[in-house]
Amino acid sequence: MDDVKQIVADIKNGNLKPIYFLMGEEPYYIDAISNYIEKNILAEEEKGFNQMVLYGRDVTIEDIVGHAKRYPMMAERQVVIVKEAQDLSRTIEQLTSYISNPQPSTVLVMNYKYKKIDKRKALYKAIKKNDGVVFESKKLYENQVSDWIRRVLSGKNYTISPKASQMLVEFLGTDLSKINNELEKLKIVLPEGIQISAEHIEQHIGISKDYNNFELRKAVGAGDTLKAFKIVKYFADNPKDNPMVLTVSLLFGFFSQLLHYHGLNDKSPRSVASALKINPYFVNEYVAAAHNFPMRKVSQVISILREFDVRSKGVNSNAVPQGDLLKELLVRIFS
Repeated sequence: MDDVKQIVADIKNGNLKPIYFLMGEEPYYIDAISNYIEKNILAEEEKGFNQMVLYGRDVTIEDIVGHAKRYPMMAERQVVIVKEAQDLSRTIEQLTSYISNPQPSTVLVMNYKYKKIDKRKALYKAIKKNDGVVFESKKLYENQVSDWIRRVLSGKNYTISPKASQMLVEFLGTDLSKINNELEKLKIVLPEGIQISAEHIEQHIGISKDYNNFELRKAVGAGDTLKAFKIVKYFADNPKDNPMVLTVSLLFGFFSQLLHYHGLNDKSPRSVASALKINPYFVNEYVAAAHNFPMRKVSQVISILREFDVRSKGVNSNAVPQGDLLKELLVRIFS
């Protein structure tokens, strides 16, 4: 996020580069930078003749170079944006000759999503040598997304409770674009300065605050069999919104972290939060779970979860309904 802020700040200050090569697994930041350039470099009256949006599947490198070498009309510069540039991955190195001698009045933006160029090859070296920008948008790990949500909201004068943040992550995964869309919806209906709660998430996004994987994980760790089975029954009644594959994956992640917890020498809250890469708010859940699941039992549970991960995907399950599989999984975990 700091790199994005720096790129945007440089553009605001008029420090424009001849090429912005935006690449990587996370499309959110690529779109954010590209959209900012598209909206802000040229005045509205200049865009008609001097701003062009191309798509990788429809053009060749020669087409892009041809557009980039044009001179702007009645403006200081032109902007050429190539979206879905990853469709040109087989020929992308051919852009090197243009980058080695770019048109000074052109800002070329390449949106190269889900892939990266080889930093050992000529194209990357040419971009760096000729004062261009190579930005790599890395996919966030699940344990980083909650912090990302908090930072995004703080910039808009909102806060969010740890539980509400975790609900978003478990329901939407690590797709920042999807999460941002839901945050935008919340900002429309909630006043600035408010803390977004689990109740807000349930009311405005439709994620149950009581029947979700976050609450299941918490109930299992606490040894609360009654609550765990209630949640599993809800999952069985609403299988499309609660796929078993996701539930097993999240439980596997939890018990893997719990195994790590058992191996820690320093079990102070700050040390645990740092080692497990979790919000300190959730440390007590791991402390409670460690009492209910000694290290040997945790190892057994991890083995059980591997088995049910395969079965949830249809292997050796003999078409057993998801709800029945989940109930069997809980019986095995608690036994």
